[in-house]
Amino acid sequence: MTAFRFHRDSVRWAFAPRKPRHPLLRIAFGLVGLALLAVLLVFGLFVGAAMLAAGLLIKLWRQRGKPVAADKNVVEGEYRVVGKPLLR
Repeated sequence: MTAFRFHRDSVRWAFAPRKPRHPLLRIAFGLVGLALLAVLLVFGLFVGAAMLAAGLLIKLWRQRGKPVAADKNVVEGEYRVVGKPLLR
């Protein structure tokens, strides 16, 4: 009677990535990896730029028709003068 033994090492090595031995194949895989990295980087930059542009467009769309303040350093409001409290 044979007993089945489960070895963790055999399963771990079955899914481990291995580098190819041929030098040209190693260079080819390296170049493919760099190209994939460049494509993902450019794609991410375009997605980020599109998100920024969409946010600015939404902000401008919501502000349409509202009056624009002439001076940004002026705060408008209603004020009243409060007298000093009497000290005893």
